[in-house]
Amino acid sequence: MENMKTGTTTLGIVNADGVVMASEHRATMGNIIAHKEVQKVFKIDTNLGMTTAGLVGDAQVMARYLRAEVELYKLKRTTDMSVKAAATLTSNILRRGGGAYGYYYVGLIVGGYDREGGHVYSLDAAGGSIPDHYVSVGSGSLFAYGVLEDHYKKDITLDEAINLAIRALNAAMKRDSASGDGVDIITITKDGYVAVSQEEISKRASRMGINIPHPN
Repeated sequence: MENMKTGTTTLGIVNADGVVMASEHRATMGNIIAHKEVQKVFKIDTNLGMTTAGLVGDAQVMARYLRAEVELYKLKRTTDMSVKAAATLTSNILRRGGGAYGYYYVGLIVGGYDREGGHVYSLDAAGGSIPDHYVSVGSGSLFAYGVLEDHYKKDITLDEAINLAIRALNAAMKRDSASGDGVDIITITKDGYVAVSQEEISKRASRMGINIPHPN
């Protein structure tokens, strides 16, 4: 039986105030659109988030696993885990293997805010971890990267980064059949983890002449 996959476009953008992380909603089983409201952006802690692409089951396990490990870290050390430490921990979990195929069939982004500012890391199923100013993972990432490359700037503001995330996901949803059906966007700054409302996403998209499907 074909496993349910989030073919997916996910992304993370470092900005002057922290990070923006985003994804669309579609999950597929082969050529079938299996679900239209799949969660792909997960809160790990008040200063950490993760986006997921790949097998839905493996992605959900990874989110629960990382959330539990971060909580244990905080109990032992009475401090928040840094973004780099969270990315390294995730890399080690992936490297040890598990999941449906003996390894986790996922592509992840770990991002957040710590004493050194905002950071995003892309991680592959083998445990490779790469930091950058912006990253995209999933089947639509090629299209998202085209927009990110053209419009990202090192002094980008939080407001600009949210709009850029909408543009990049819109480009991916237009061309990648495994991406679509709405958008989730979160921000992580010194004030913590905040989900951008669907109403706000729709308003921003409309001002840019973009039609983003709204979840029912």
